[in-house]
Amino acid sequence: MKKNLLFIAFIAIGLLFSNEITAQKFAGLDKSPMDGASYPADYKESNKMVKIIYGRPQLKGRTVEKLAPKGKVWRTGANEAPEITFYKDVTFGGKAVKAGTYSLFTIPNDGEWTVILSTAENVWGSYFYKENEDVVRVSGVVSESAEVIEAFSIAFDGEGNNANMHFGFGNTVVTVPVKG
Repeated sequence: MKKNLLFIAFIAIGLLFSNEITAQKFAGLDKSPMDGASYPADYKESNKMVKIIYGRPQLKGRTVEKLAPKGKVWRTGANEAPEITFYKDVTFGGKAVKAGTYSLFTIPNDGEWTVILSTAENVWGSYFYKENEDVVRVSGVVSESAEVIEAFSIAFDGEGNNANMHFGFGNTVVTVPVKG
């Protein structure tokens, strides 16, 4: 009888401790999930020229201007400012940029968006943006999408060492050339 009670006590204690060990608190799904894009886009190609990690806000009945106000610095996505990594020296929008990782900000305007690479790291939003941390400012060419882009998206296309970075939201597509 004593052996049975001792056995049950060990099992009960083990269950109590196992719940403490495995009862982790994991966050739910983010409403603006992180995503990434790279060039070359093919996952089989390990020799990348550029990669970007960014948050994907969704319109959900709002306008692009509500989420990315004209004339104001925008984090270019949701949550943290995107981090763009160039694996070699490139020309970004016609301006020389050294290999490295930068934060990406934009200033939306009619017909043209200013695209900014900044030395700031691990930045939440654009609240702490400082112009003196700019590496380059270039003009992004604005075009109109035939279909509404509900979730902010970034994509690359191109051939060889000549690529284009496109980001789209609503009916707006902004393009910046990247040359390796």
